[in-house]
Amino acid sequence: MIDQSVFENKKVAFHTFGCKLNFSETSTVARSMMEAGFTKVNLSESADVYVFNTCSVTELADKKCKQVIKKAIRQNPDAFIVVTGCFAQLKPEDVSNIEGVDLVLGSNEKFDILEFMNSCDKQNQPQIHAGEIRTNKNFQPSYSFGDRTRCFLKVQDGCDYYCSYCTIPFARGRSRSDTIENTLKQAQQAANAGAKEIILTGVNIGDFGKENKESFLDLIKELDKIETIERFRISSIEPNLLTDEIIEFVAQSKRFMPHFHIPLQSGSDKILKLMKRKYDTQLFKSKINTIKQIIPSAFIGVDVIVGVRGESNKDFETTKLLLKNLDITQLHVFTYSERPNTQALKIDDVVPIGVRKERSKILHQLSDKKTKAFYKKHIGQEATILFEKAENNGYMSGYSSNYIKAEIKYDEALVNKLVTVKFKNLSLDDMCITSTPLEI
Repeated sequence: MIDQSVFENKKVAFHTFGCKLNFSETSTVARSMMEAGFTKVNLSESADVYVFNTCSVTELADKKCKQVIKKAIRQNPDAFIVVTGCFAQLKPEDVSNIEGVDLVLGSNEKFDILEFMNSCDKQNQPQIHAGEIRTNKNFQPSYSFGDRTRCFLKVQDGCDYYCSYCTIPFARGRSRSDTIENTLKQAQQAANAGAKEIILTGVNIGDFGKENKESFLDLIKELDKIETIERFRISSIEPNLLTDEIIEFVAQSKRFMPHFHIPLQSGSDKILKLMKRKYDTQLFKSKINTIKQIIPSAFIGVDVIVGVRGESNKDFETTKLLLKNLDITQLHVFTYSERPNTQALKIDDVVPIGVRKERSKILHQLSDKKTKAFYKKHIGQEATILFEKAENNGYMSGYSSNYIKAEIKYDEALVNKLVTVKFKNLSLDDMCITSTPLEI
């Protein structure tokens, strides 16, 4: 039995690293702590407890986690420090060796944080609770709201793919999800809290429902019926799981936005085989072409990894040429880093760090060029924008249905409101379009 009286009037701050899935889970953990009596404050404020939900997708992610945690400890040496998430699951001993850390929780244990905290007092020795995740079959529903205007709804967790470069199955466990019925309840809770846009997130969301003999297509058809939600977006979905039926459904839906994010990872079939991906470039190209044929204005984001072991100059040039010729909008470029216990470490052909960085720079430039061209096509057009609450130099920004970022002069009355605007000009950094409201 948790004695919640020890948490009353205590301040807690959170910091989330990494993916949208982490943000949804941090929000769920935060709500449970606030219900127990905690007051949530910003990371920059003095707090009694700091909770870090970490990422471990790359070596750089590990380093960033350590840096931020150590900085918070230096600024608040008397605070109780909790570290959870993928980094904590994969390397609990490393995390516990950071001086000042009091509690290390694995990916599954984070949701029971209060059960592992007897008080907010510093510990003589850090406690570690990071159980075996790969046999875990429990799905913990989560959604984020309050931190951002848009809501991230967790619909799936874990992955069964075991790609050669990736540690996510070791950090998140096997693929699992809730029922459609329970997922709809979570979406409705988010709607009741004021969410107007929900992004469906997970590790491999196209895998949704297989343990319950349901499917991702079944899920989005039911979500589309929730009239209190204005918009839904599908986050990253594997090309082999993005069926034509899903694309066709999005095309005719009033609530699912014309916005896709599809991981390619490499444009070389040789490298895709080394990665143990479940598709080839021909299938990927067919998905892009189908989307553009049915929804010409769709925004398409693509994940790509550069510098993996075995990637020759020819492989990279093949990838670059494929991406250049595809009608896509934006690249999310990852620079490969070796991850412990992955099959890719058996490949002897190591790409030098400098070459990896140069390839990343080239694809970032290609991405900027494609995004700018996509934005330019829409200048002079009208669009409906859902504006965020953040203010930046007197301006506020939001996104159109097809994920074009627009900005107008800040007006608090427009936060979390859908506003019709006319696109005017590219911003100075070309990553946003200035706009004029047509109706308020």
